[in-house]
Amino acid sequence: MINVFEPEVSIKHYRQIYKTLRNKELSGSSQIVQEFEQNIANYFDREFCISTSNGSNSLDLALNCFDFKKHDEVIIPSFTIISCLAAVVRSGATPVFCDVDVDTWNMTLDNLKSAVTKKTKAVLMVHTYGLAAEADLIYDYCKKKGLILIEDSAEAHGQMVENKKCGSFGDISTLSFYANKHVTTGEGGAVLTDDKHLFKKLQQMKNLDFVSDKRFQHDNLYWNYRLGGLQAAFGIESLKAIDSTIEYKIKQATYYNYLFSNYKDYIKTPMVQKGKMHNHYWVYGIVLNENHNRENIMQSLYTAGIETRPFFWPLHNQEAYKSSFKKRYNLPNSEYLGNKGFYIPLGKHLNKRKQNFIASQIISKIR
Repeated sequence: MINVFEPEVSIKHYRQIYKTLRNKELSGSSQIVQEFEQNIANYFDREFCISTSNGSNSLDLALNCFDFKKHDEVIIPSFTIISCLAAVVRSGATPVFCDVDVDTWNMTLDNLKSAVTKKTKAVLMVHTYGLAAEADLIYDYCKKKGLILIEDSAEAHGQMVENKKCGSFGDISTLSFYANKHVTTGEGGAVLTDDKHLFKKLQQMKNLDFVSDKRFQHDNLYWNYRLGGLQAAFGIESLKAIDSTIEYKIKQATYYNYLFSNYKDYIKTPMVQKGKMHNHYWVYGIVLNENHNRENIMQSLYTAGIETRPFFWPLHNQEAYKSSFKKRYNLPNSEYLGNKGFYIPLGKHLNKRKQNFIASQIISKIR
């Protein structure tokens, strides 16, 4: 089976983890965790970084930093992972969905404007699959309107919008370090901010509301979302390799683009560039035309030994929350992508021979 991804583990990772074990830096309060947080803050051009046990927890912390009430609306793109919806709901706010651009697969400023009401308090801007949302335009709009901007950069490590890094636009920004991310700790995440008050609150929220001068007296029922020392050690080495990781994925994606170049009537491949922004290909996605059944093609690829993943299912059609909506949504791009998109293997476990095989199998099933 050619897996859709495989994490890279090098001798440098072993050395860093051995050093951490030798120093017995295992807990979330270890020096190695603080080192990892500082490295992440520096890389993403932020003042503060709070590591967490996963990206979903990071979203929970970010949303719960703000005292949202039931009728406060948070706008999120429908085409994204359910963690975003769950975090909004758990914060006490009301999610409002907007559509995405059919070519970039991300929310645009126009998408956002179409969903804004007098009850809008915040925007959860998500960067998806390798390209980014219109972060500079959305940032300016939120500042002008006095809206809180929460930025999910889980899939945009190293991506830039107008010479500014994804992860540095939000009043508060979140990251995931899941095993398939450009920077990974296996499981893990982080919250980024430049606001010292938010930073202090986040530290307490992720650590059971411990306060040094009254250790076991708590004013709030917070969570334990700490990242462990061995995970941080792995993440330190992973961050060092981010440029080569991105470069390798771009090289592989360019070869896929070449292999699929004569079949644009059958499939849509990822947009290579939007303005000055180049796709970093966190994943390599394919969108089928209306004449193809995605599930049948994915199953036949699996039978041939090729693992794939379907695109995100639109949040406004998720059964877990659909019955709670009073509003009916018409978001055609999110629905089209959710029904027709899937992504294929990408990463250093592939070579050109395997890419040729994958592409030939797909082409044989779409022609």
